[in-house]
Amino acid sequence: FHYGNFPEGFKWSVSTSAYQIEGGWNADGKGESIWDTFSHTPGKIANNETGDVACDSYHKVKEDVNLVKMLGVQQYRFSISWSRIFPDGTTSYVNQAGVDYYNSLIDSLLKIGVEPVVTLYHWDLPQALEDIGGLLNETVVDRFNEYADFCFKTFGNRIKFWITFNEPYVITWLGYGIGVFAPGINSSPGEAPYQAAHNIIKAHAKAYRTYEKFYKGKQGGIGMTMSTEWAEPKDPNNPSDVEAADRFLQSILGWFAHPIFKNGDYPEVVKKQVNERIFTDAEKVEIAGTADFFAINGYTSRLEPIPGAIQATPDWLQIVPWGMRRLLNWLDREYGHPTIYITENGVGTSDATVDDQIRVNFYKAYINEALKAQQLDGVDLRGYTAWSLMDNFEWNSGYGPRFGLFEVDFNDAMRPRTPKRSSIYYNQLIRNNGFPLLQRDERITGDFPLNFIWATATSSYQVQHYIEGGWNEDGKGLGIWDVTSHTPGLISVRYKYLYVACDSYHKFDVDIELLSSMGVSHYRFSLSWPRILPSGNRTTINHAGIAYYHALIDGLLAAGIEPMVTLYHWDLPNALQEEFGGWVSPDIQDLFVEYVDICFKEFGPKVKRWITFNEPWVFTVLGYADGRSEYQAGKNMLLAHAKAYRLYEAQYKAVQNGEVGITCNSDWSEPRNQYRQVDYDATNRVMQFFLGWFMHPIWVNGDYPDVMKEYVAKRSAAQGEASSRLPELTAQEKSLIFGTADFFGLNHYTTNLAYETFTMLNQSSDFFAVQILQIKIYVIGSSWLRPVPYGIRRLLNYIKAEFGDRPIWISENGFEDNPIYDDYKRIFYYKSHLNEVLKAIKLDNVDVRGYCAWSLMDNFEWASGFTPKFGIYYVDF
Repeated sequence: FHYGNFPEGFKWSVSTSAYQIEGGWNADGKGESIWDTFSHTPGKIANNETGDVACDSYHKVKEDVNLVKMLGVQQYRFSISWSRIFPDGTTSYVNQAGVDYYNSLIDSLLKIGVEPVVTLYHWDLPQALEDIGGLLNETVVDRFNEYADFCFKTFGNRIKFWITFNEPYVITWLGYGIGVFAPGINSSPGEAPYQAAHNIIKAHAKAYRTYEKFYKGKQGGIGMTMSTEWAEPKDPNNPSDVEAADRFLQSILGWFAHPIFKNGDYPEVVKKQVNERIFTDAEKVEIAGTADFFAINGYTSRLEPIPGAIQATPDWLQIVPWGMRRLLNWLDREYGHPTIYITENGVGTSDATVDDQIRVNFYKAYINEALKAQQLDGVDLRGYTAWSLMDNFEWNSGYGPRFGLFEVDFNDAMRPRTPKRSSIYYNQLIRNNGFPLLQRDERITGDFPLNFIWATATSSYQVQHYIEGGWNEDGKGLGIWDVTSHTPGLISVRYKYLYVACDSYHKFDVDIELLSSMGVSHYRFSLSWPRILPSGNRTTINHAGIAYYHALIDGLLAAGIEPMVTLYHWDLPNALQEEFGGWVSPDIQDLFVEYVDICFKEFGPKVKRWITFNEPWVFTVLGYADGRSEYQAGKNMLLAHAKAYRLYEAQYKAVQNGEVGITCNSDWSEPRNQYRQVDYDATNRVMQFFLGWFMHPIWVNGDYPDVMKEYVAKRSAAQGEASSRLPELTAQEKSLIFGTADFFGLNHYTTNLAYETFTMLNQSSDFFAVQILQIKIYVIGSSWLRPVPYGIRRLLNYIKAEFGDRPIWISENGFEDNPIYDDYKRIFYYKSHLNEVLKAIKLDNVDVRGYCAWSLMDNFEWASGFTPKFGIYYVDF
C-alpha cells in the first residue's frame, strides 16, 4: 500500500449516463432511442425491465445535484440524450424541453462549484437514425457532427470537458457484433462491428475538428472515452504470451486509440480484421491527434486464472487492483505519455444495500494503484471518476447489479436515494486528496528490550517428514499427516523428491549453521510424537528418535541458540487416530501426558521453554469439524494441555526451571462497518470463537467465553439438539485448566473484517458472523494472507485488555513471497510488523517478550504442499 496525495488540481469526479438514470423516456417531446426500443422487446433485458423511469433523474435535478454536492467532487460526468435534443436525430426539430433540462442541470452544478463533464454519446442513438442503418450508415458521421455542434454552441460556454463517444468497443461489439446490447444486431461473420467502428472514429474526428475550429479557444478540451480490461500475460517471460496480451489490448483498445493517438490508422493486428475498410490519407490526417486527453474506463483484468482475484458483480467483473496500475503504465508507454483521466471505475453488488464494504475496499485498492502509477511510475494521471453516482439501469442486466454510491429504491415510485458507506469513504478520499500517511502507520525508532527473544521456527511434520525427511526411518511410526500426504489427491504435489523435502533429519547441522548466521537467540521447533512413540503410547519407545532430538538440541546449545520446543504441531500418531478417533476421544488426554512426560524427562534439563500445542483452532476445526466433534476435540485438547502443565509444575519445574505455555493462532478482526453496532458485536464473537475458545479458560476463569456458550447453545436448540454441542466443563475441569500457562503464545499473520449474519441453521458459523479479507493490493500466492501491519499491534493490545497483562511470545509471524532470492515483499512485511510490535511495547506497554519469524526455510505447507514459500532460506525441492 502506498501513502501519498494526488497533485494539486487533481479532478475527483462521479459519473452517470442518460438512459441509465433519466427516465422520462417519452416525456416532453423526447424521441425514442435504440435502448427504448431494445428494452421494450421482451426477453432482451433481465426481468424484462426498462429504463422508462429508471432513477427518474429527468424530474429530480435538485436531488441529483445534492448528491453530487454531498460527495465533494470537483466534476460530474453525465451524458446528453441525443434523442431528447433532436427527437429524430437530425436538426429538423430541436426539443426545447430537453435543452432546458440540460441547462438546468449544468447551471445547478456550476452553482455548487462542480464542473460538468459531458458525454455526447453514451449508447442511446435516436431510433430514427437506426431505422436508416444507424452506425452502419456513413451518414451518421454528419448527423453526429451536427448534434455535437449544437451542443458545443448551446452548452459549451459552461463546459470545459467534452467526451464524444463512451466505450466504442462496447457499442460496436456488444451492439453490432453479438447483439446483447441495443440495437441487438448479431453480425455473422462479424462485419457490422468494424463498419460501426469505422463510422464512430470518423464521426469523432469530424466533431473534434469542428470543436477545434470554432470553440476550443473559448471553451476547453475534448476526447473519446475508451475501455479495456488489463490483459496480463500468462507467463511474462514467454514472448508469445506477452504478444498475445498485447494483441488483446490492441484489438479492444488500440482499435480506436491507435488511429487517434498515433497515425490515423488501425493497428496492424486490427487491419487483418477490418478487411477493405481503410482510411484514406486525408482521413488519417483528420483522425490523428483528435484528443486533448486520454479518457479510460477500467474495471477488471484478464488472465485465467487471475492470482488473488475476487469475484464481484456482475459476473464479468473480477477485482484485480494491480491491473489498474499496469494498464495506466501501458497507456503511458504505448501512446507517448498522454494526459490521462480515469472516466469510469467501480464495482457492483448483487443486492440493494447501503453497507457496501466491498465497494469501499474496491475504491481503496484501485485508487491506490492509480496513485502508485501517478507518483511512482510518472504516469500523467489528472483525474479519477467513480462509477456511479447512484444505482441505475445496468443495460441488459436491468436493475440487478448495483454500482451506485447512493442506493436507489426502485420499488418506490419516488425513487428515494440513500447514501451508502462507500459515499462516505469516497468523500473522505476526496477531502484527503488521496492517502495521507495515517498516524496509525507512522514508523517509530527505538530498541527492543534487553534480552528480547529473536527466533525463527519450523515444525516436526514440516521439519521431520517433509523438512527433516526420514518419514519412516529409524523406527518412526506413521503420523496422521503421513497417511494424508500419501493419499493421492489430498496434497498439492509438484516436486520429484516429495518424501525427502528439506532432509533436515540428515542435515540438522547445516540448519544450525543457517541459524547461527542469522544471529537468532532461539530456535522454535516441534517434536514428532510418532518419532518418539511410534504407536502413540509407551509400549514402544523409539530411542533413535530420542537420540536425534538430543543431537539437535545439543547442537543448538553448542551454537549459543536456545531451543523452544513445541510438543504437538498436528502430527498425531496414526495408531491413535485409528484406535479411537484421535482428539475426539477423552482417552487421548492421558496418552498425551505419557508422551510429554517422556519429553520433559529426556529433554527438560536442556529445554527451558515448552509449548504444549500449536494452533488448536486449526487442528480441531480443520481436522474434525462437523458441528460437534471440533468442540469435543477442543475440550480434550484443553484438558490434555492442563494435565501436561500440572505434570511439569508438580515434577519438573523446580528442578528444570522452565516455562510451559500454549500457542494459539489469531487474525485480528475489525467491524466491516464502523457505524453498525451489530458488526462490533460480530467482531467480538469472531475473536472469542477463535482466540477466546482456548485462552479464556486458561487465562480468565477456566471456562469458555460466555458469548461462545450462548451462541452454540442457541444454534443447537434451533437445530433440535437436546443440549449444546459445546461440551460443558465441570467445576473440577475448570479448576484444572485455569492458570495453566507461563506465557501467551501467539501466531499471527493477517487481519480481516467481520460482520453480522443470520443463518440460524448453518453449523459452520455458530458465532453468527462472517469474516472477509481485505482486498489484495498485489499478487501473492496465499489467498488468506493480506499484509495489514497495524493489526498485530491492535491484537496485542486486545490480548492485554481481554486476558490481562501477560507475557506474550509471538511464536509465528511471516509472509509468503515467491521469488527465490529477492523477497522484498517479505522484507516489507517483517519490517512493518516488527515496527508495530515495537509500538505495542514502547507506546502501549504490552509485555511482548519475543518474536519468531515463520519460517526458517521453505517447507511443506500442509495441504498446499511445497507451493507456498514462507522460508527465510530458499530450498530447491
